[in-house]
Amino acid sequence: MKLLLTSAGIKNESIRAALVGLLGKPIHEANALCIPTAMYGHPWVGPGTKVWDFICGNEPRTPMAELGWQSVGVLELTALPSLPKNLWMPTVRNADVLLVAGGDAGYLSHWMQASGMMDLLPDLQDTVWVGLSAGSMVMAPRIGGDFVGWKDPTLGPDAQQSDTTLGLVDFGIYPHLDCPDLPHNTLVNAEKWAAGMGMPCYVIDDETAIQVVNGDVNVISEGNWHYLP
Repeated sequence: MKLLLTSAGIKNESIRAALVGLLGKPIHEANALCIPTAMYGHPWVGPGTKVWDFICGNEPRTPMAELGWQSVGVLELTALPSLPKNLWMPTVRNADVLLVAGGDAGYLSHWMQASGMMDLLPDLQDTVWVGLSAGSMVMAPRIGGDFVGWKDPTLGPDAQQSDTTLGLVDFGIYPHLDCPDLPHNTLVNAEKWAAGMGMPCYVIDDETAIQVVNGDVNVISEGNWHYLP
């Protein structure tokens, strides 16, 4: 799988050019699947109208579905455990790109595994995963306590929710650097977060993306980013 890990979607021409390069074809010839699942686990975004906005391409601050795809479908991970795999797996295999919404990375990680979607990823060698915020963070081994929100209801009331995520890359991601809507997301706070992560970390603003192909990492940016080894 090819990864394009963004803070806020396809925000500029550099990130868009990287996406086209990963697809190997124009956007208008590519078929996309939206995965809104992470939104449901975050109190700021879903469930509700923001999920509809993401799916319908009605969120210009974080462009994903509105890029002019040949087709756009929806893959809801929470529904997959109740369905036979032959009903949904062909749809995933036939998609050129997965557009993965932001929200709660821990919730997304849980459903990636519970749905069986995680098991399918090794087969998707030519598919592009475009993450938005939590949809990018979920690829790291862990997200750090600062970003743990959702708590698994099957855990006991005194249990601590793990910050472990999918571990498909070997670095952490801190998104939305210096975002006006998120005044806590400063470089100083990102450095404090990174100090406890035990791995290299990228701190990226909304004009930045991290491309990963066959283990090779490249930063695409028209903004600000920092690598914290």
